[in-house]
Amino acid sequence: MSQQLKLVIASALIGSATLTQAAEIKIGVAEALSGPAAKYGSAIKNGFNLAADKINAKGGINGDKIALVIEDEQGKKEEAINAFKKLIFQSKVLMVFGPTLSNSAFAADPIANASKTVVFGTSNTADGITNLGPFTFRNSVMEADVLPATTKAAIKQFNIKKVAVIYGNDDAFTKSGYDVFKTALSDQKITVTDTETYAKGDVDFKAQLTKIKSSTPDAIVCSCLAEEAANIILQTRSLGMRQPFIGGNGFNSPKLFDIAKDAADNTLMGSPWSAENPSTANKQFMADYKAKYGTDPDQFAAQAYDALQIVAEGIQKIKLSGDLSKDRIALRDALPGIKFEGATGKFSFRRAASKDGKETGYDAQQDAIVNIAKGGKFVLLK
Repeated sequence: MSQQLKLVIASALIGSATLTQAAEIKIGVAEALSGPAAKYGSAIKNGFNLAADKINAKGGINGDKIALVIEDEQGKKEEAINAFKKLIFQSKVLMVFGPTLSNSAFAADPIANASKTVVFGTSNTADGITNLGPFTFRNSVMEADVLPATTKAAIKQFNIKKVAVIYGNDDAFTKSGYDVFKTALSDQKITVTDTETYAKGDVDFKAQLTKIKSSTPDAIVCSCLAEEAANIILQTRSLGMRQPFIGGNGFNSPKLFDIAKDAADNTLMGSPWSAENPSTANKQFMADYKAKYGTDPDQFAAQAYDALQIVAEGIQKIKLSGDLSKDRIALRDALPGIKFEGATGKFSFRRAASKDGKETGYDAQQDAIVNIAKGGKFVLLK
């Protein structure tokens, strides 16, 4: 083979590789894939991968395939910041999904907004996140939209007159949930007999629960993540307490039942997603997820699955130009108008209310579903 022919072949191969790369739409995913929050982050990653497979199998977006660029942010603020910087400035992704926890979103989302890159949360429900800037989106329904409906349903279901409250006071999600519960209980004229707190990583709650027991509440409100909630439920039962629990979407994880099992019966939880939603889209999602991963999905996988399809519709509308800075802004401008119906039901965005006159991002406009735990799983409250 002549040297000239070798150069021609090499040039063709380089050109082919360049074309292949250009046909990929790089989407950043920063989730907690290790550490305590991995129970959420791993399900979220699975949801994204399942949606990417579905979209790519149908020919991608305008002929281009989605390529997920995944970083483990470990559920830590500093790691979320590092992951966002790497994805936005080094990997040069079109947009970023994540991070998993609200605490991390408050730390990392400003980086995306400063670089005019869409950041899309699928599990951040704390108040104020979409006030971080106009490039912040989420399809995770705010606790402020879910908890009042859950509280009202619990009051009716169990004829509740008074409750005790326990929450994590060093986490943005659980603290925000407590604030919403406090307002909802006041609005519905429910007496709070006792309020207790704990710190992230605590495993022994008996001192707080003993005080709660002495206050004789009709129910226990718990703004907690799944693992802490499960341990609190078990330790409550060991103290001879049988009161029902009222929780937020942090409860909506198989981890709750892995630990608490049927001790969690009569726990009420609000969520935008239910395994019992009989829609065709949800049934297909659940079947595909089970076939791919060998386990049933949860709310966090469902929200991620829908989120990537929402973004795909936005990308399809803008028809990428190849100028990353322009494409990032174009996607931000296209997303607010997207209306979608998927595993979590009908979805649209609404502009977040401004608290300081600054331009805000977009929250989820979606109805809450109230579930009750029976026999080691959540079922629809009738």
